[in-house]
This record gives sequence, structure tokens and C-alpha cells, in this order.
Amino acid sequence: MRLLIVGALEGQLSEATKLAMQGGAKVAHAPSVEIALAALRAGRGADLLLVDVMADIAGLIAAMEAERIVAPVVACGTETNAAAAVNAIRAGAKEYIPLPPDAELIAAVIAAVARESQDFLFRDPAMSRVVQMASQIAGSDASVLITGESGTGKEVMAKHIHAHSKRAGRPFISINCAAIPEALLESELFGHEKGAFTGAVARRIGKFEEASGGTLLLDEISEMDIRLQAKLLRAIQERLIDRVGGTRPVPVDIRILATSNRNLVEAVREGSFREDLLFRLNVVNLRLPPLRERPADIAALAEHFILKYSKANGLPSRPLSATARDELLRAPWPGNVRELENTLHRAVLLAIGDEIGPEAILMPDGSGLSQVTRSLASDVAQTAAAVTQGLVGRTVADVERQLILDTLGHTLGNRTHAANILGISIRTLRNKLNQYADEGTFVPEPGERRSVA
Repeated sequence: MRLLIVGALEGQLSEATKLAMQGGAKVAHAPSVEIALAALRAGRGADLLLVDVMADIAGLIAAMEAERIVAPVVACGTETNAAAAVNAIRAGAKEYIPLPPDAELIAAVIAAVARESQDFLFRDPAMSRVVQMASQIAGSDASVLITGESGTGKEVMAKHIHAHSKRAGRPFISINCAAIPEALLESELFGHEKGAFTGAVARRIGKFEEASGGTLLLDEISEMDIRLQAKLLRAIQERLIDRVGGTRPVPVDIRILATSNRNLVEAVREGSFREDLLFRLNVVNLRLPPLRERPADIAALAEHFILKYSKANGLPSRPLSATARDELLRAPWPGNVRELENTLHRAVLLAIGDEIGPEAILMPDGSGLSQVTRSLASDVAQTAAAVTQGLVGRTVADVERQLILDTLGHTLGNRTHAANILGISIRTLRNKLNQYADEGTFVPEPGERRSVA
């Protein structure tokens, strides 16, 4: 991981640097907040900022937020700086590390930030085949499209490819195309010059330049606006980018990886994704099977998460009972590995006795896993019957509107969740909702539930 230490490199802070480097971190130093911001804008990114508590941490965090520079900030200082430590936490620092530094504490902070390992756990033959192919093509510079449901481990797979490539010692930069507003994504990707738009207070290096020499992951590429896709295609083909407001192209040397939880062939048919861009990205396609198709992985991951969260919470590691194990294997796991991890974390905390039994394996609403599994088939059958009876005599557009609005109501107005359930892009969903609103239909805002007459 990349660590940027901000503040005077004297005495105890210098010792923190040594400990971080011994823990495997690549460390850079900025003697002031202004120099730290300049380094971040210039593309010398960081996964973690360790900042002297007496520096202007509030100003640093505010400037990073204004310029959409994302990296956690950890304050450090002597134990006598109690008021400064409180102010740093209030300003947005994630942690406070007292000095002189403790080697185990520094290592724990670094491990927490770099908690996603570049290697991942798998046992099932279905996943083994995918990993074997990934390892086989990792040494090339070919673009790779990684597809699969949400939570199957697409970003972890991308890190695995980078770690086994000839670019492993160079940056691995990820950008979530769905999390950044359309108007700002071009600047995030390609950077901008000072004064290019309101808020562009200085030149900012984009993700393409930051990743130069290494690997760039375009996460959820299907959510990118089709107009920006044309500029992305040129950048991939020619390895040249244009900063927003810039006057000359900038060469970059990168490998492109992309992920999507949608069917991009269908997106091409819908007109929301460029076919030529798909051809460029899809030199190699790695489809990660959902967890329900990887039963051997469910058991192995369950044991891993039990050990992980037992240790994290200072609890003894207890085995799964045979009944609990069977329930885990029967569950549908729509959230895949992410959902399994959260479920086992709860189970570790709730279990009583020498084993983790089925009574400890609960959903967030408190229902048992067996209840969820049993009710799934019944719900599907009942829903299918109700839908069939209610469709006769209605137009396709009317049925589509009701389905979209009912799903949005179910997710309490959460657009991203609703789009995932419907199997459409967030952009398509927003366009539909704007159309319905223009027609006078009530559209729930985030946090609202649609009332049914």
C-alpha cells in the first residue's frame, strides 16, 4: 500500500515511517499540508495519509473533499495533544495514533486499510478454472473484462491479475464509474487544468495518469455515459488522454481491467454501451460464478470469516455445527461473498456455546437463514401467480412502469439497489423515472416508500 506521511519528519514521526516501511508500505513524505495536496493532485496517490496532529487536518480533509481526492486520514501525535486529537477526529480523521508509535498498532492500521488481500480464498472447481485462466493471462497486457453478480469478488480478481502481472510493482488504481456523477467522471479519469471549470483550483492528474506504468481498473464500466465512452475508447486505443481544459494530449502506459455486473451484450443492443468499446475491453472475459454455484467455496469462506472475526473481536474460534453448515450450503446468497461475510460476522458475535449453530446465523432483520431459504420458493411461486393474473389487459409500458416504481418503493427510493434488482443500468432507471415524473407520476425520493392505493 502507498502511505503518505504529512508533517515534520523528526524523531517519533520518523520512527513511524520506519515501522510502516517494515510493514510493507511504500512511504512518501510531505512536510506540509500544501505539499501533500500538491502531491495528490499530481497523481502521486496514497492509500492512507498519516498526518501530524498539529497540522491543519481540517483544512486538508476539506480540500480533499472539495477536489474529490479520496484517501483515509489518520492523525498521530504525542499523548499530551488530547484536544488536538479530538479536533482531528471531529474534522474527519479515521483514527488517532499516539506517539511514540507502537509497532503492532502501526501494523494494525496498515492492515485495516489494506484489508483486501491480493490473493483470495477459493476451493470450488468452478472458481479454480477462472483463477487458472486469470493467472495464465496475467503476464500479458491484454485488456480483461471481469463479469459477475455483485459481491462475487470482481475487484479482488482484478487485484490478483495485477499482482501476478509484470506491472505488479507499479500502481493499481481503481475508479468506480457508478459512484461518480456523470459531469465529474471525465475529470476524474483524465484530469483537468487549473480553471477548466468552477472549482478547478489547480491542475489535477486523473486516474489514467496516476496509473501510468501500472493497472487501471474501471469498476462498473456499464454505468459510464455513452458520450464519455467515445473518449475512453480513444484513450484505450491510442494510449493518449486529454485533460479537461488541456491543449495537448498526454501519453499514458497502462493496462486496462474493467468490471460489470450487467450483460454488456444486452447493453449494446439497448444502445447504452458502445460495441467497439466492448470489443476493446473484452479481449479476455472472466466470468465469476455466483456463490450458490460454488458450494466448496461457501464452506471454506465460512471457516475463514469465522477465524477472522473471532480474532478481531477477541473471541475463541469455534467450529460450525453440521446443521449450520448445511444451512449455509442451501442458502441462495443473493449478496454472494459480501453477504456471507456479514452473516458470519454476526454469527461469531451471537453464538453461544462451543459451536456456531443455526440459531446464530441470522439475517439483518433477525430472521433465521432456514426461514429465508424455505420462504424463497414459496414467495417466487406466489409472486409468479399474482403477476400472471394482473397482467391481462394491460400495456407493456404500463406494466414496466408499475414494476419499476414498485421496485423503487421496495428499496426505499435507493436508485442503485433498484437498478440492480431490475437488471438495468442506473442511467436507464433515472431516464425512466424522469419520464414518469414529467408525466405527473409520484416518484419516491431516497428514503421514501411508494404508497399503494
